[in-house]
Amino acid sequence: MKPFGENIWLFDGPSVPFFGLPYSTRMTVVRLNDDKLWVHSPIALTPELQQQVSGLGAVTYLIAPNKLHYLFLAQWQAAFPESRLYVAPGVEHKLARVEHKLTRLQPPPVTSRQLAEMESATSPWNGDIEQLIFSGSPVMQEAVFFHRPSKTLILTDLIENFPPEHFKSWQRPLARITGILAPNGRTPLDWRLSFSGGKSEARDCLGQMLAWAPEKIVLAHGLCIEKDGSHFLRRSFDWLL
Repeated sequence: MKPFGENIWLFDGPSVPFFGLPYSTRMTVVRLNDDKLWVHSPIALTPELQQQVSGLGAVTYLIAPNKLHYLFLAQWQAAFPESRLYVAPGVEHKLARVEHKLTRLQPPPVTSRQLAEMESATSPWNGDIEQLIFSGSPVMQEAVFFHRPSKTLILTDLIENFPPEHFKSWQRPLARITGILAPNGRTPLDWRLSFSGGKSEARDCLGQMLAWAPEKIVLAHGLCIEKDGSHFLRRSFDWLL
């Protein structure tokens, strides 16, 4: 459990293989003004992790920010049955498959609400966190969030920023070509290419993120940004500008 600002904590999970590279996993927990917990991209739940998180407040909102970050939601709903699940576009049909596989464990129904259907002003966490759906790619949309009190932008896969030593020597050229090596991490190449027909829409989303003027950026994969967040954000999206 690593504090990342007032009422924000990061929890790092084990690495998982993805396209031949080891991807670290990270969960972000925000304690809202009403002491409820907002949990972004939940990682594998262990008894120790459950105890740590429960000590921070009441787990109330579980966030699946894109269709690659959903695997452990059923675990969390089983452990925290009063929680509510909010998902980005493309996640719901994957949750149905997860629920089917886990029926022998008798999990609670995996019910969710689409983040794309919510405006920041009407979300249950709107006093603390703003949000938007970063769109423009037919492959994937990601829900991004801005914690106003700490001026922290919370991203998932839109930017990846791995230290070179995270990879084996033979993996680093691939990571460099993909564009995910620190200190110049950016949107991975395959996802960047998928925006070829939707850059105008994506620029509007980026404009909103820059208007938030983040000072810090949480990244699910790699090194987070603890200062000059707006500068890093603009540099990472130079391919879009």
